Amino acid sequence: MKYAELVCQTNFSFLKGASDPEELVTTASFLGYEALAITDECSVAGIVRAYSEIKHNNLPLKLIVGSRFCLDETLEIVLLCPDQPAYTELCRVITNARRRSPKGEYSLTEWDLKTLRHCLIIWLPNTSDEYNDQWGKWLYQHHCARCWIGAQRLLDDNDTTRFKQYRKLHQTYQFPITACTGALFHHGDRLPLQHVLQAISAGTTVDKLGAGGLSNAERCLRPLSKLKKLYPATWLEESAHLAALCHFSMSSLEYKYPAEVVPPNHTASSYLRECVEQGIVKRFGDEFTPELRATIEKELKLIFEQKYEYFFLTIYDIVQFAQRQSILYQGRGSAANSVVCYCLEITAADPRQISLLFERFISKERDECPDIDVDFEHERREEIIQYIYQKYGRKRTALAATVITFRFRSAFREVGKALGFPESQLSFILKNINRRDKTLPWQSQLVQCGLPEDNPKVRQLVNLVEEIIGFPRHLSQHVGGFVISSGPLYELVPVENAAMPERTVIQWDKDDLETLSLLKVDVLALGMLTAIRKTFQLVTEQPLSIPFITRQKDDPDVFDMICKADTVGVFQIESRAQMTMLPRLKPHKYYDLVVQIAIVRPGPIQGEMVHPYLKRRNGQETPHYPSKEVKDVLQRTYGVPIFQEQVIQLAMVAAGFSGGEADQLRRAMANWKKKGQLNKFKDKLINGMLARGYTPEYAETLYEQIRGFSGYGFPESHSASFAVLAYVSCWLKYYFKVEFYVGLLNSWPMGFYTPSQLIQDARQHNIAVLPVCVNSSDVDHTMCVHNGKKSIRLGFRQIKGLPVAAAEALVQARPVGGFIHIDDIKKLNLHNSSIEALASADALAAISGNRFQARWQIMDTQPTLPLFASSQEQDLLPLSPTKFDNLVEDYNSTSLSLTQHPISLIAEQQDLSRFTFANALAEKSNKSVVHVIGCVTGRQAPGTATGVTFFTLEDHTGNISVVVWQATARHQQQPYLKANILQVDGILERSPEGVMHVIAGKLTDRSDWIEPLKISSRDFQ
Repeated sequence: MKYAELVCQTNFSFLKGASDPEELVTTASFLGYEALAITDECSVAGIVRAYSEIKHNNLPLKLIVGSRFCLDETLEIVLLCPDQPAYTELCRVITNARRRSPKGEYSLTEWDLKTLRHCLIIWLPNTSDEYNDQWGKWLYQHHCARCWIGAQRLLDDNDTTRFKQYRKLHQTYQFPITACTGALFHHGDRLPLQHVLQAISAGTTVDKLGAGGLSNAERCLRPLSKLKKLYPATWLEESAHLAALCHFSMSSLEYKYPAEVVPPNHTASSYLRECVEQGIVKRFGDEFTPELRATIEKELKLIFEQKYEYFFLTIYDIVQFAQRQSILYQGRGSAANSVVCYCLEITAADPRQISLLFERFISKERDECPDIDVDFEHERREEIIQYIYQKYGRKRTALAATVITFRFRSAFREVGKALGFPESQLSFILKNINRRDKTLPWQSQLVQCGLPEDNPKVRQLVNLVEEIIGFPRHLSQHVGGFVISSGPLYELVPVENAAMPERTVIQWDKDDLETLSLLKVDVLALGMLTAIRKTFQLVTEQPLSIPFITRQKDDPDVFDMICKADTVGVFQIESRAQMTMLPRLKPHKYYDLVVQIAIVRPGPIQGEMVHPYLKRRNGQETPHYPSKEVKDVLQRTYGVPIFQEQVIQLAMVAAGFSGGEADQLRRAMANWKKKGQLNKFKDKLINGMLARGYTPEYAETLYEQIRGFSGYGFPESHSASFAVLAYVSCWLKYYFKVEFYVGLLNSWPMGFYTPSQLIQDARQHNIAVLPVCVNSSDVDHTMCVHNGKKSIRLGFRQIKGLPVAAAEALVQARPVGGFIHIDDIKKLNLHNSSIEALASADALAAISGNRFQARWQIMDTQPTLPLFASSQEQDLLPLSPTKFDNLVEDYNSTSLSLTQHPISLIAEQQDLSRFTFANALAEKSNKSVVHVIGCVTGRQAPGTATGVTFFTLEDHTGNISVVVWQATARHQQQPYLKANILQVDGILERSPEGVMHVIAGKLTDRSDWIEPLKISSRDFQ
């Protein structure tokens, strides 16, 4: 018996299907089905995952592309694609239905169905004779030769009625009948999860679904033996016949590049060469060598062989637009760090300073689009996006999708609500579960939160949360991955509206595009580029650019600053973990920064690569290379694989992997944490190395290092581009400190630090910071001269609750001599809340004296008479704010204080004589017991196996790094998670390079010492 399941929805029919595409095709193949049609509702979002699973595992199963639709709740049909024109037609129908509706919805019309010429139709009749007769006549009139009746037997109380209707409709309209299940999951065990998904979708609980929920588990993929008992043989055979009519495969999709980027009288190759030759003059000038010429010719040849000229020219066109608009950008990725891309000005990373093999990433065997991401200023990326839309049109370009999945917090909350747990209880549990404790799973922590583990409902909650984590929740827009085609994009993939106005997205994400080898141009946003551009604008001494700074070569003074870990606010090397590594690695040239950026990541740490690298770099250990081939790959990193590319190259030269196999290894590394695919490469890696004479110990070591890299390994190509921006930001911080801080502050939110921390760092560099002032500040922070020195004046943007429009109106209306009285502000017709925000931030001090006086004047509704307009005594209020009042309001209104630090204020009220402040830690001996206290400004828990959390405490003298081990965090969870002001009793540890940490023993929450204070911290990001 042959059978094909022709109606099947995956979990990409969001909150309806309860199995992923991979599970469904694997199960269908195991059950012996001829074919499986993936028919998600008004979507093809899940089809590529199914296609990839069948392809990579050589499953003996035909995959049919289709989609399910509802029209006015009276008609339910499935469209299947027998050929390429039918697929194009299906994508058009989905696009039209989605584009005329808000995000996440669709609206099918009768006109959509009338235009069908190629798709096969499976009609799923409902239980209404009236609607069935209406649509039976309509389908017979318009599609009689391409319509089937889909017969479902679900073993409920409607089976008899349905079968009578199927036979009646067949006799009336002569539509063939095909058996189908309408599967929503691969196995009956998923029924409880489907109920939960349905309850989430309906905004109710499972026990209130009633008749709206599935009554049994028959909507799964059922064994052939069972189907044989449920359906007439002719209906089962018809399913196989219908499947045999479908020949379309996803592999037949052909992408065509847009042609606008090539001017008349040019081919793509000739124009690319012309652009490269122009770039050679700009980039190299007199330093161009025969070796560079040979490299360029090799790269151009590979690009020509793979027909990627249009791809490079498309990127080139976008960055040329950015240059014309003075928008800073930086390209990165394996292909971006080529000499060709350097000449095309796609990147500022000089490829002569790194060692990347271009053919590793563009080759015939790899046969996929090269990797180029371009970061633009985060405040101006929208200009780039709209340029792409305008150049190619809405029909030919859209953003790639990002599949938003259930993570623990959303899964626990949504499943809990669906099972009837009170929302207040769920919120309490989520606040008190420590997900960073790797040795005590969240399931085990439920008991501490009041949920008994032997309760059946609690066990059900745990099981369903575990099942739903990773499930698609909805489609969102990719951060910047554009798909651009030569013809209408909806002929390739459906397009739908994004949540943001003037944005459209396709129904596939970046992994799907990679599977189908479709072009994606990554237009990304980077805050540091905005900060650098704003810094450039403030520097008047000389015109600056990223290439200008990089051409200055390695500045020893800048690197001395880096080695001291004076890197607050700079790019990439600003975290506490990076600052700890900098004095140990001691970078003194550009390539050292490339390594520095990549080495402080979970991959190298888990692979135990950091200590060997440092020892060999410092001459404490001699690198050992088991072969010349390995030495060629690892010599630049002292025999330690630091970069993802090195791991891939080692697999090729040491284990005999082909380029294609090495690329599969790269993919497995990227997805190992999620799918566990890396283990299947273990035997090939180890056996390949043994066959080439490597010792078993070396082979096992390499494999364990690859496991450590998995999911975290950082590409050298990306690190090289990031290192450029890291160096440029450090160079600016060293030579133009005030301009740099102002640029950073005006680009916030971005980076690792809050404005309060940036301003504290500026003041530690002897830079005066002046408060927000109604008569001196601008909307943004500004550079000014104070006491003959460059200083920072805080802008109105720092005030919470003050709209930008109000700040702009204030600046525009401000008299040359400044405002004199609060009534001058009132006359601007600002909303009361804006004036109160100014008073709270003490921005009115120049005309009112203090916060309290300003509020008193605001409350005075009587206009000031001319006789008293200049009087300074009329509004005097005898009460003035205390230091405590000012501190609390400073933080609550601007998130910082220039007059008082919380710890210094506490020191006036509490005896802190036994505490050691940040500036005095250096005087303490190594391994001594210390007591420290500070505002918690950051909690970091890197994804390593050690379970350590790095706290940053800030006192009035500087920052203190605190290491909290997992056991300490577990036993003192409340202060660990919730303290704003934290006391730490612990042991001081100082490395030979002078890096200091306090190893926490006891944590004490001292937030009650300044209870109303709101201190923001960057936690677990």
